[in-house]
Amino acid sequence: MTNADRTELPDSTAPADPTARPDPWQSLHELLAALDAEIEDVYVSRGIEGVRPRFAYPLIRLAHTGPLTIRELAHSLNRSHSAISQTIAAMRKEGLVTSEPGPDARTRRIDLTERGRALVPFLEAEWRATHAAVAELDAEVPYALTAVVEELRRALDRRSMRQRILHHLVEPPR
Repeated sequence: MTNADRTELPDSTAPADPTARPDPWQSLHELLAALDAEIEDVYVSRGIEGVRPRFAYPLIRLAHTGPLTIRELAHSLNRSHSAISQTIAAMRKEGLVTSEPGPDARTRRIDLTERGRALVPFLEAEWRATHAAVAELDAEVPYALTAVVEELRRALDRRSMRQRILHHLVEPPR
C-alpha cells in the first residue's frame, strides 16, 4: 500500500484535545530552528553579534539593488510584506538598516547602514557556504531535501493542502 492509497479515518480513541497528539510539523520546525542556530553560531564565532540568519537575504539584496521600499524588497525576495516588515524592524534595531520616508506617506525606503554594508561580504560568503553544505547534505541522505520539497510542491499542485484538509474535516454539530 502506498501513501496515496492510505486513507486515515477519524480515530474514535483519539483524545478530546487534538493537540494532545504530536504536532506533525514539530520536528521540521525544530530542525529549521537548530539549523538557524548553527548559522548564527558561525556569525558569533566571527564576532558578529545581533545578526540573525533571516537578515542575510535582505541585507545582500539591498547591497545589490540599493534602497527599496518594504513592498519592493518583499517582492524581490518572494516573502510577505508582513514578514519583511518584521525583519526590517529587527534589523533596524541592530543598526543594520535605515528607514526613510518613501515616495508617498505610506511607504518607507530601506537602505543599509555602514555596519550593514560592512557585513555583506561575509554574509555572501556564508550564503555560498550554506548552499554548498545543503548540496552536501542532499548527497548524503537517501531523500534529498531539495527533491522532497519539489515533490511536495508537485503533490500540492495536484491537490492543495486546503483541499486535503477539507477532505478530512469533520465539523462538530452546531
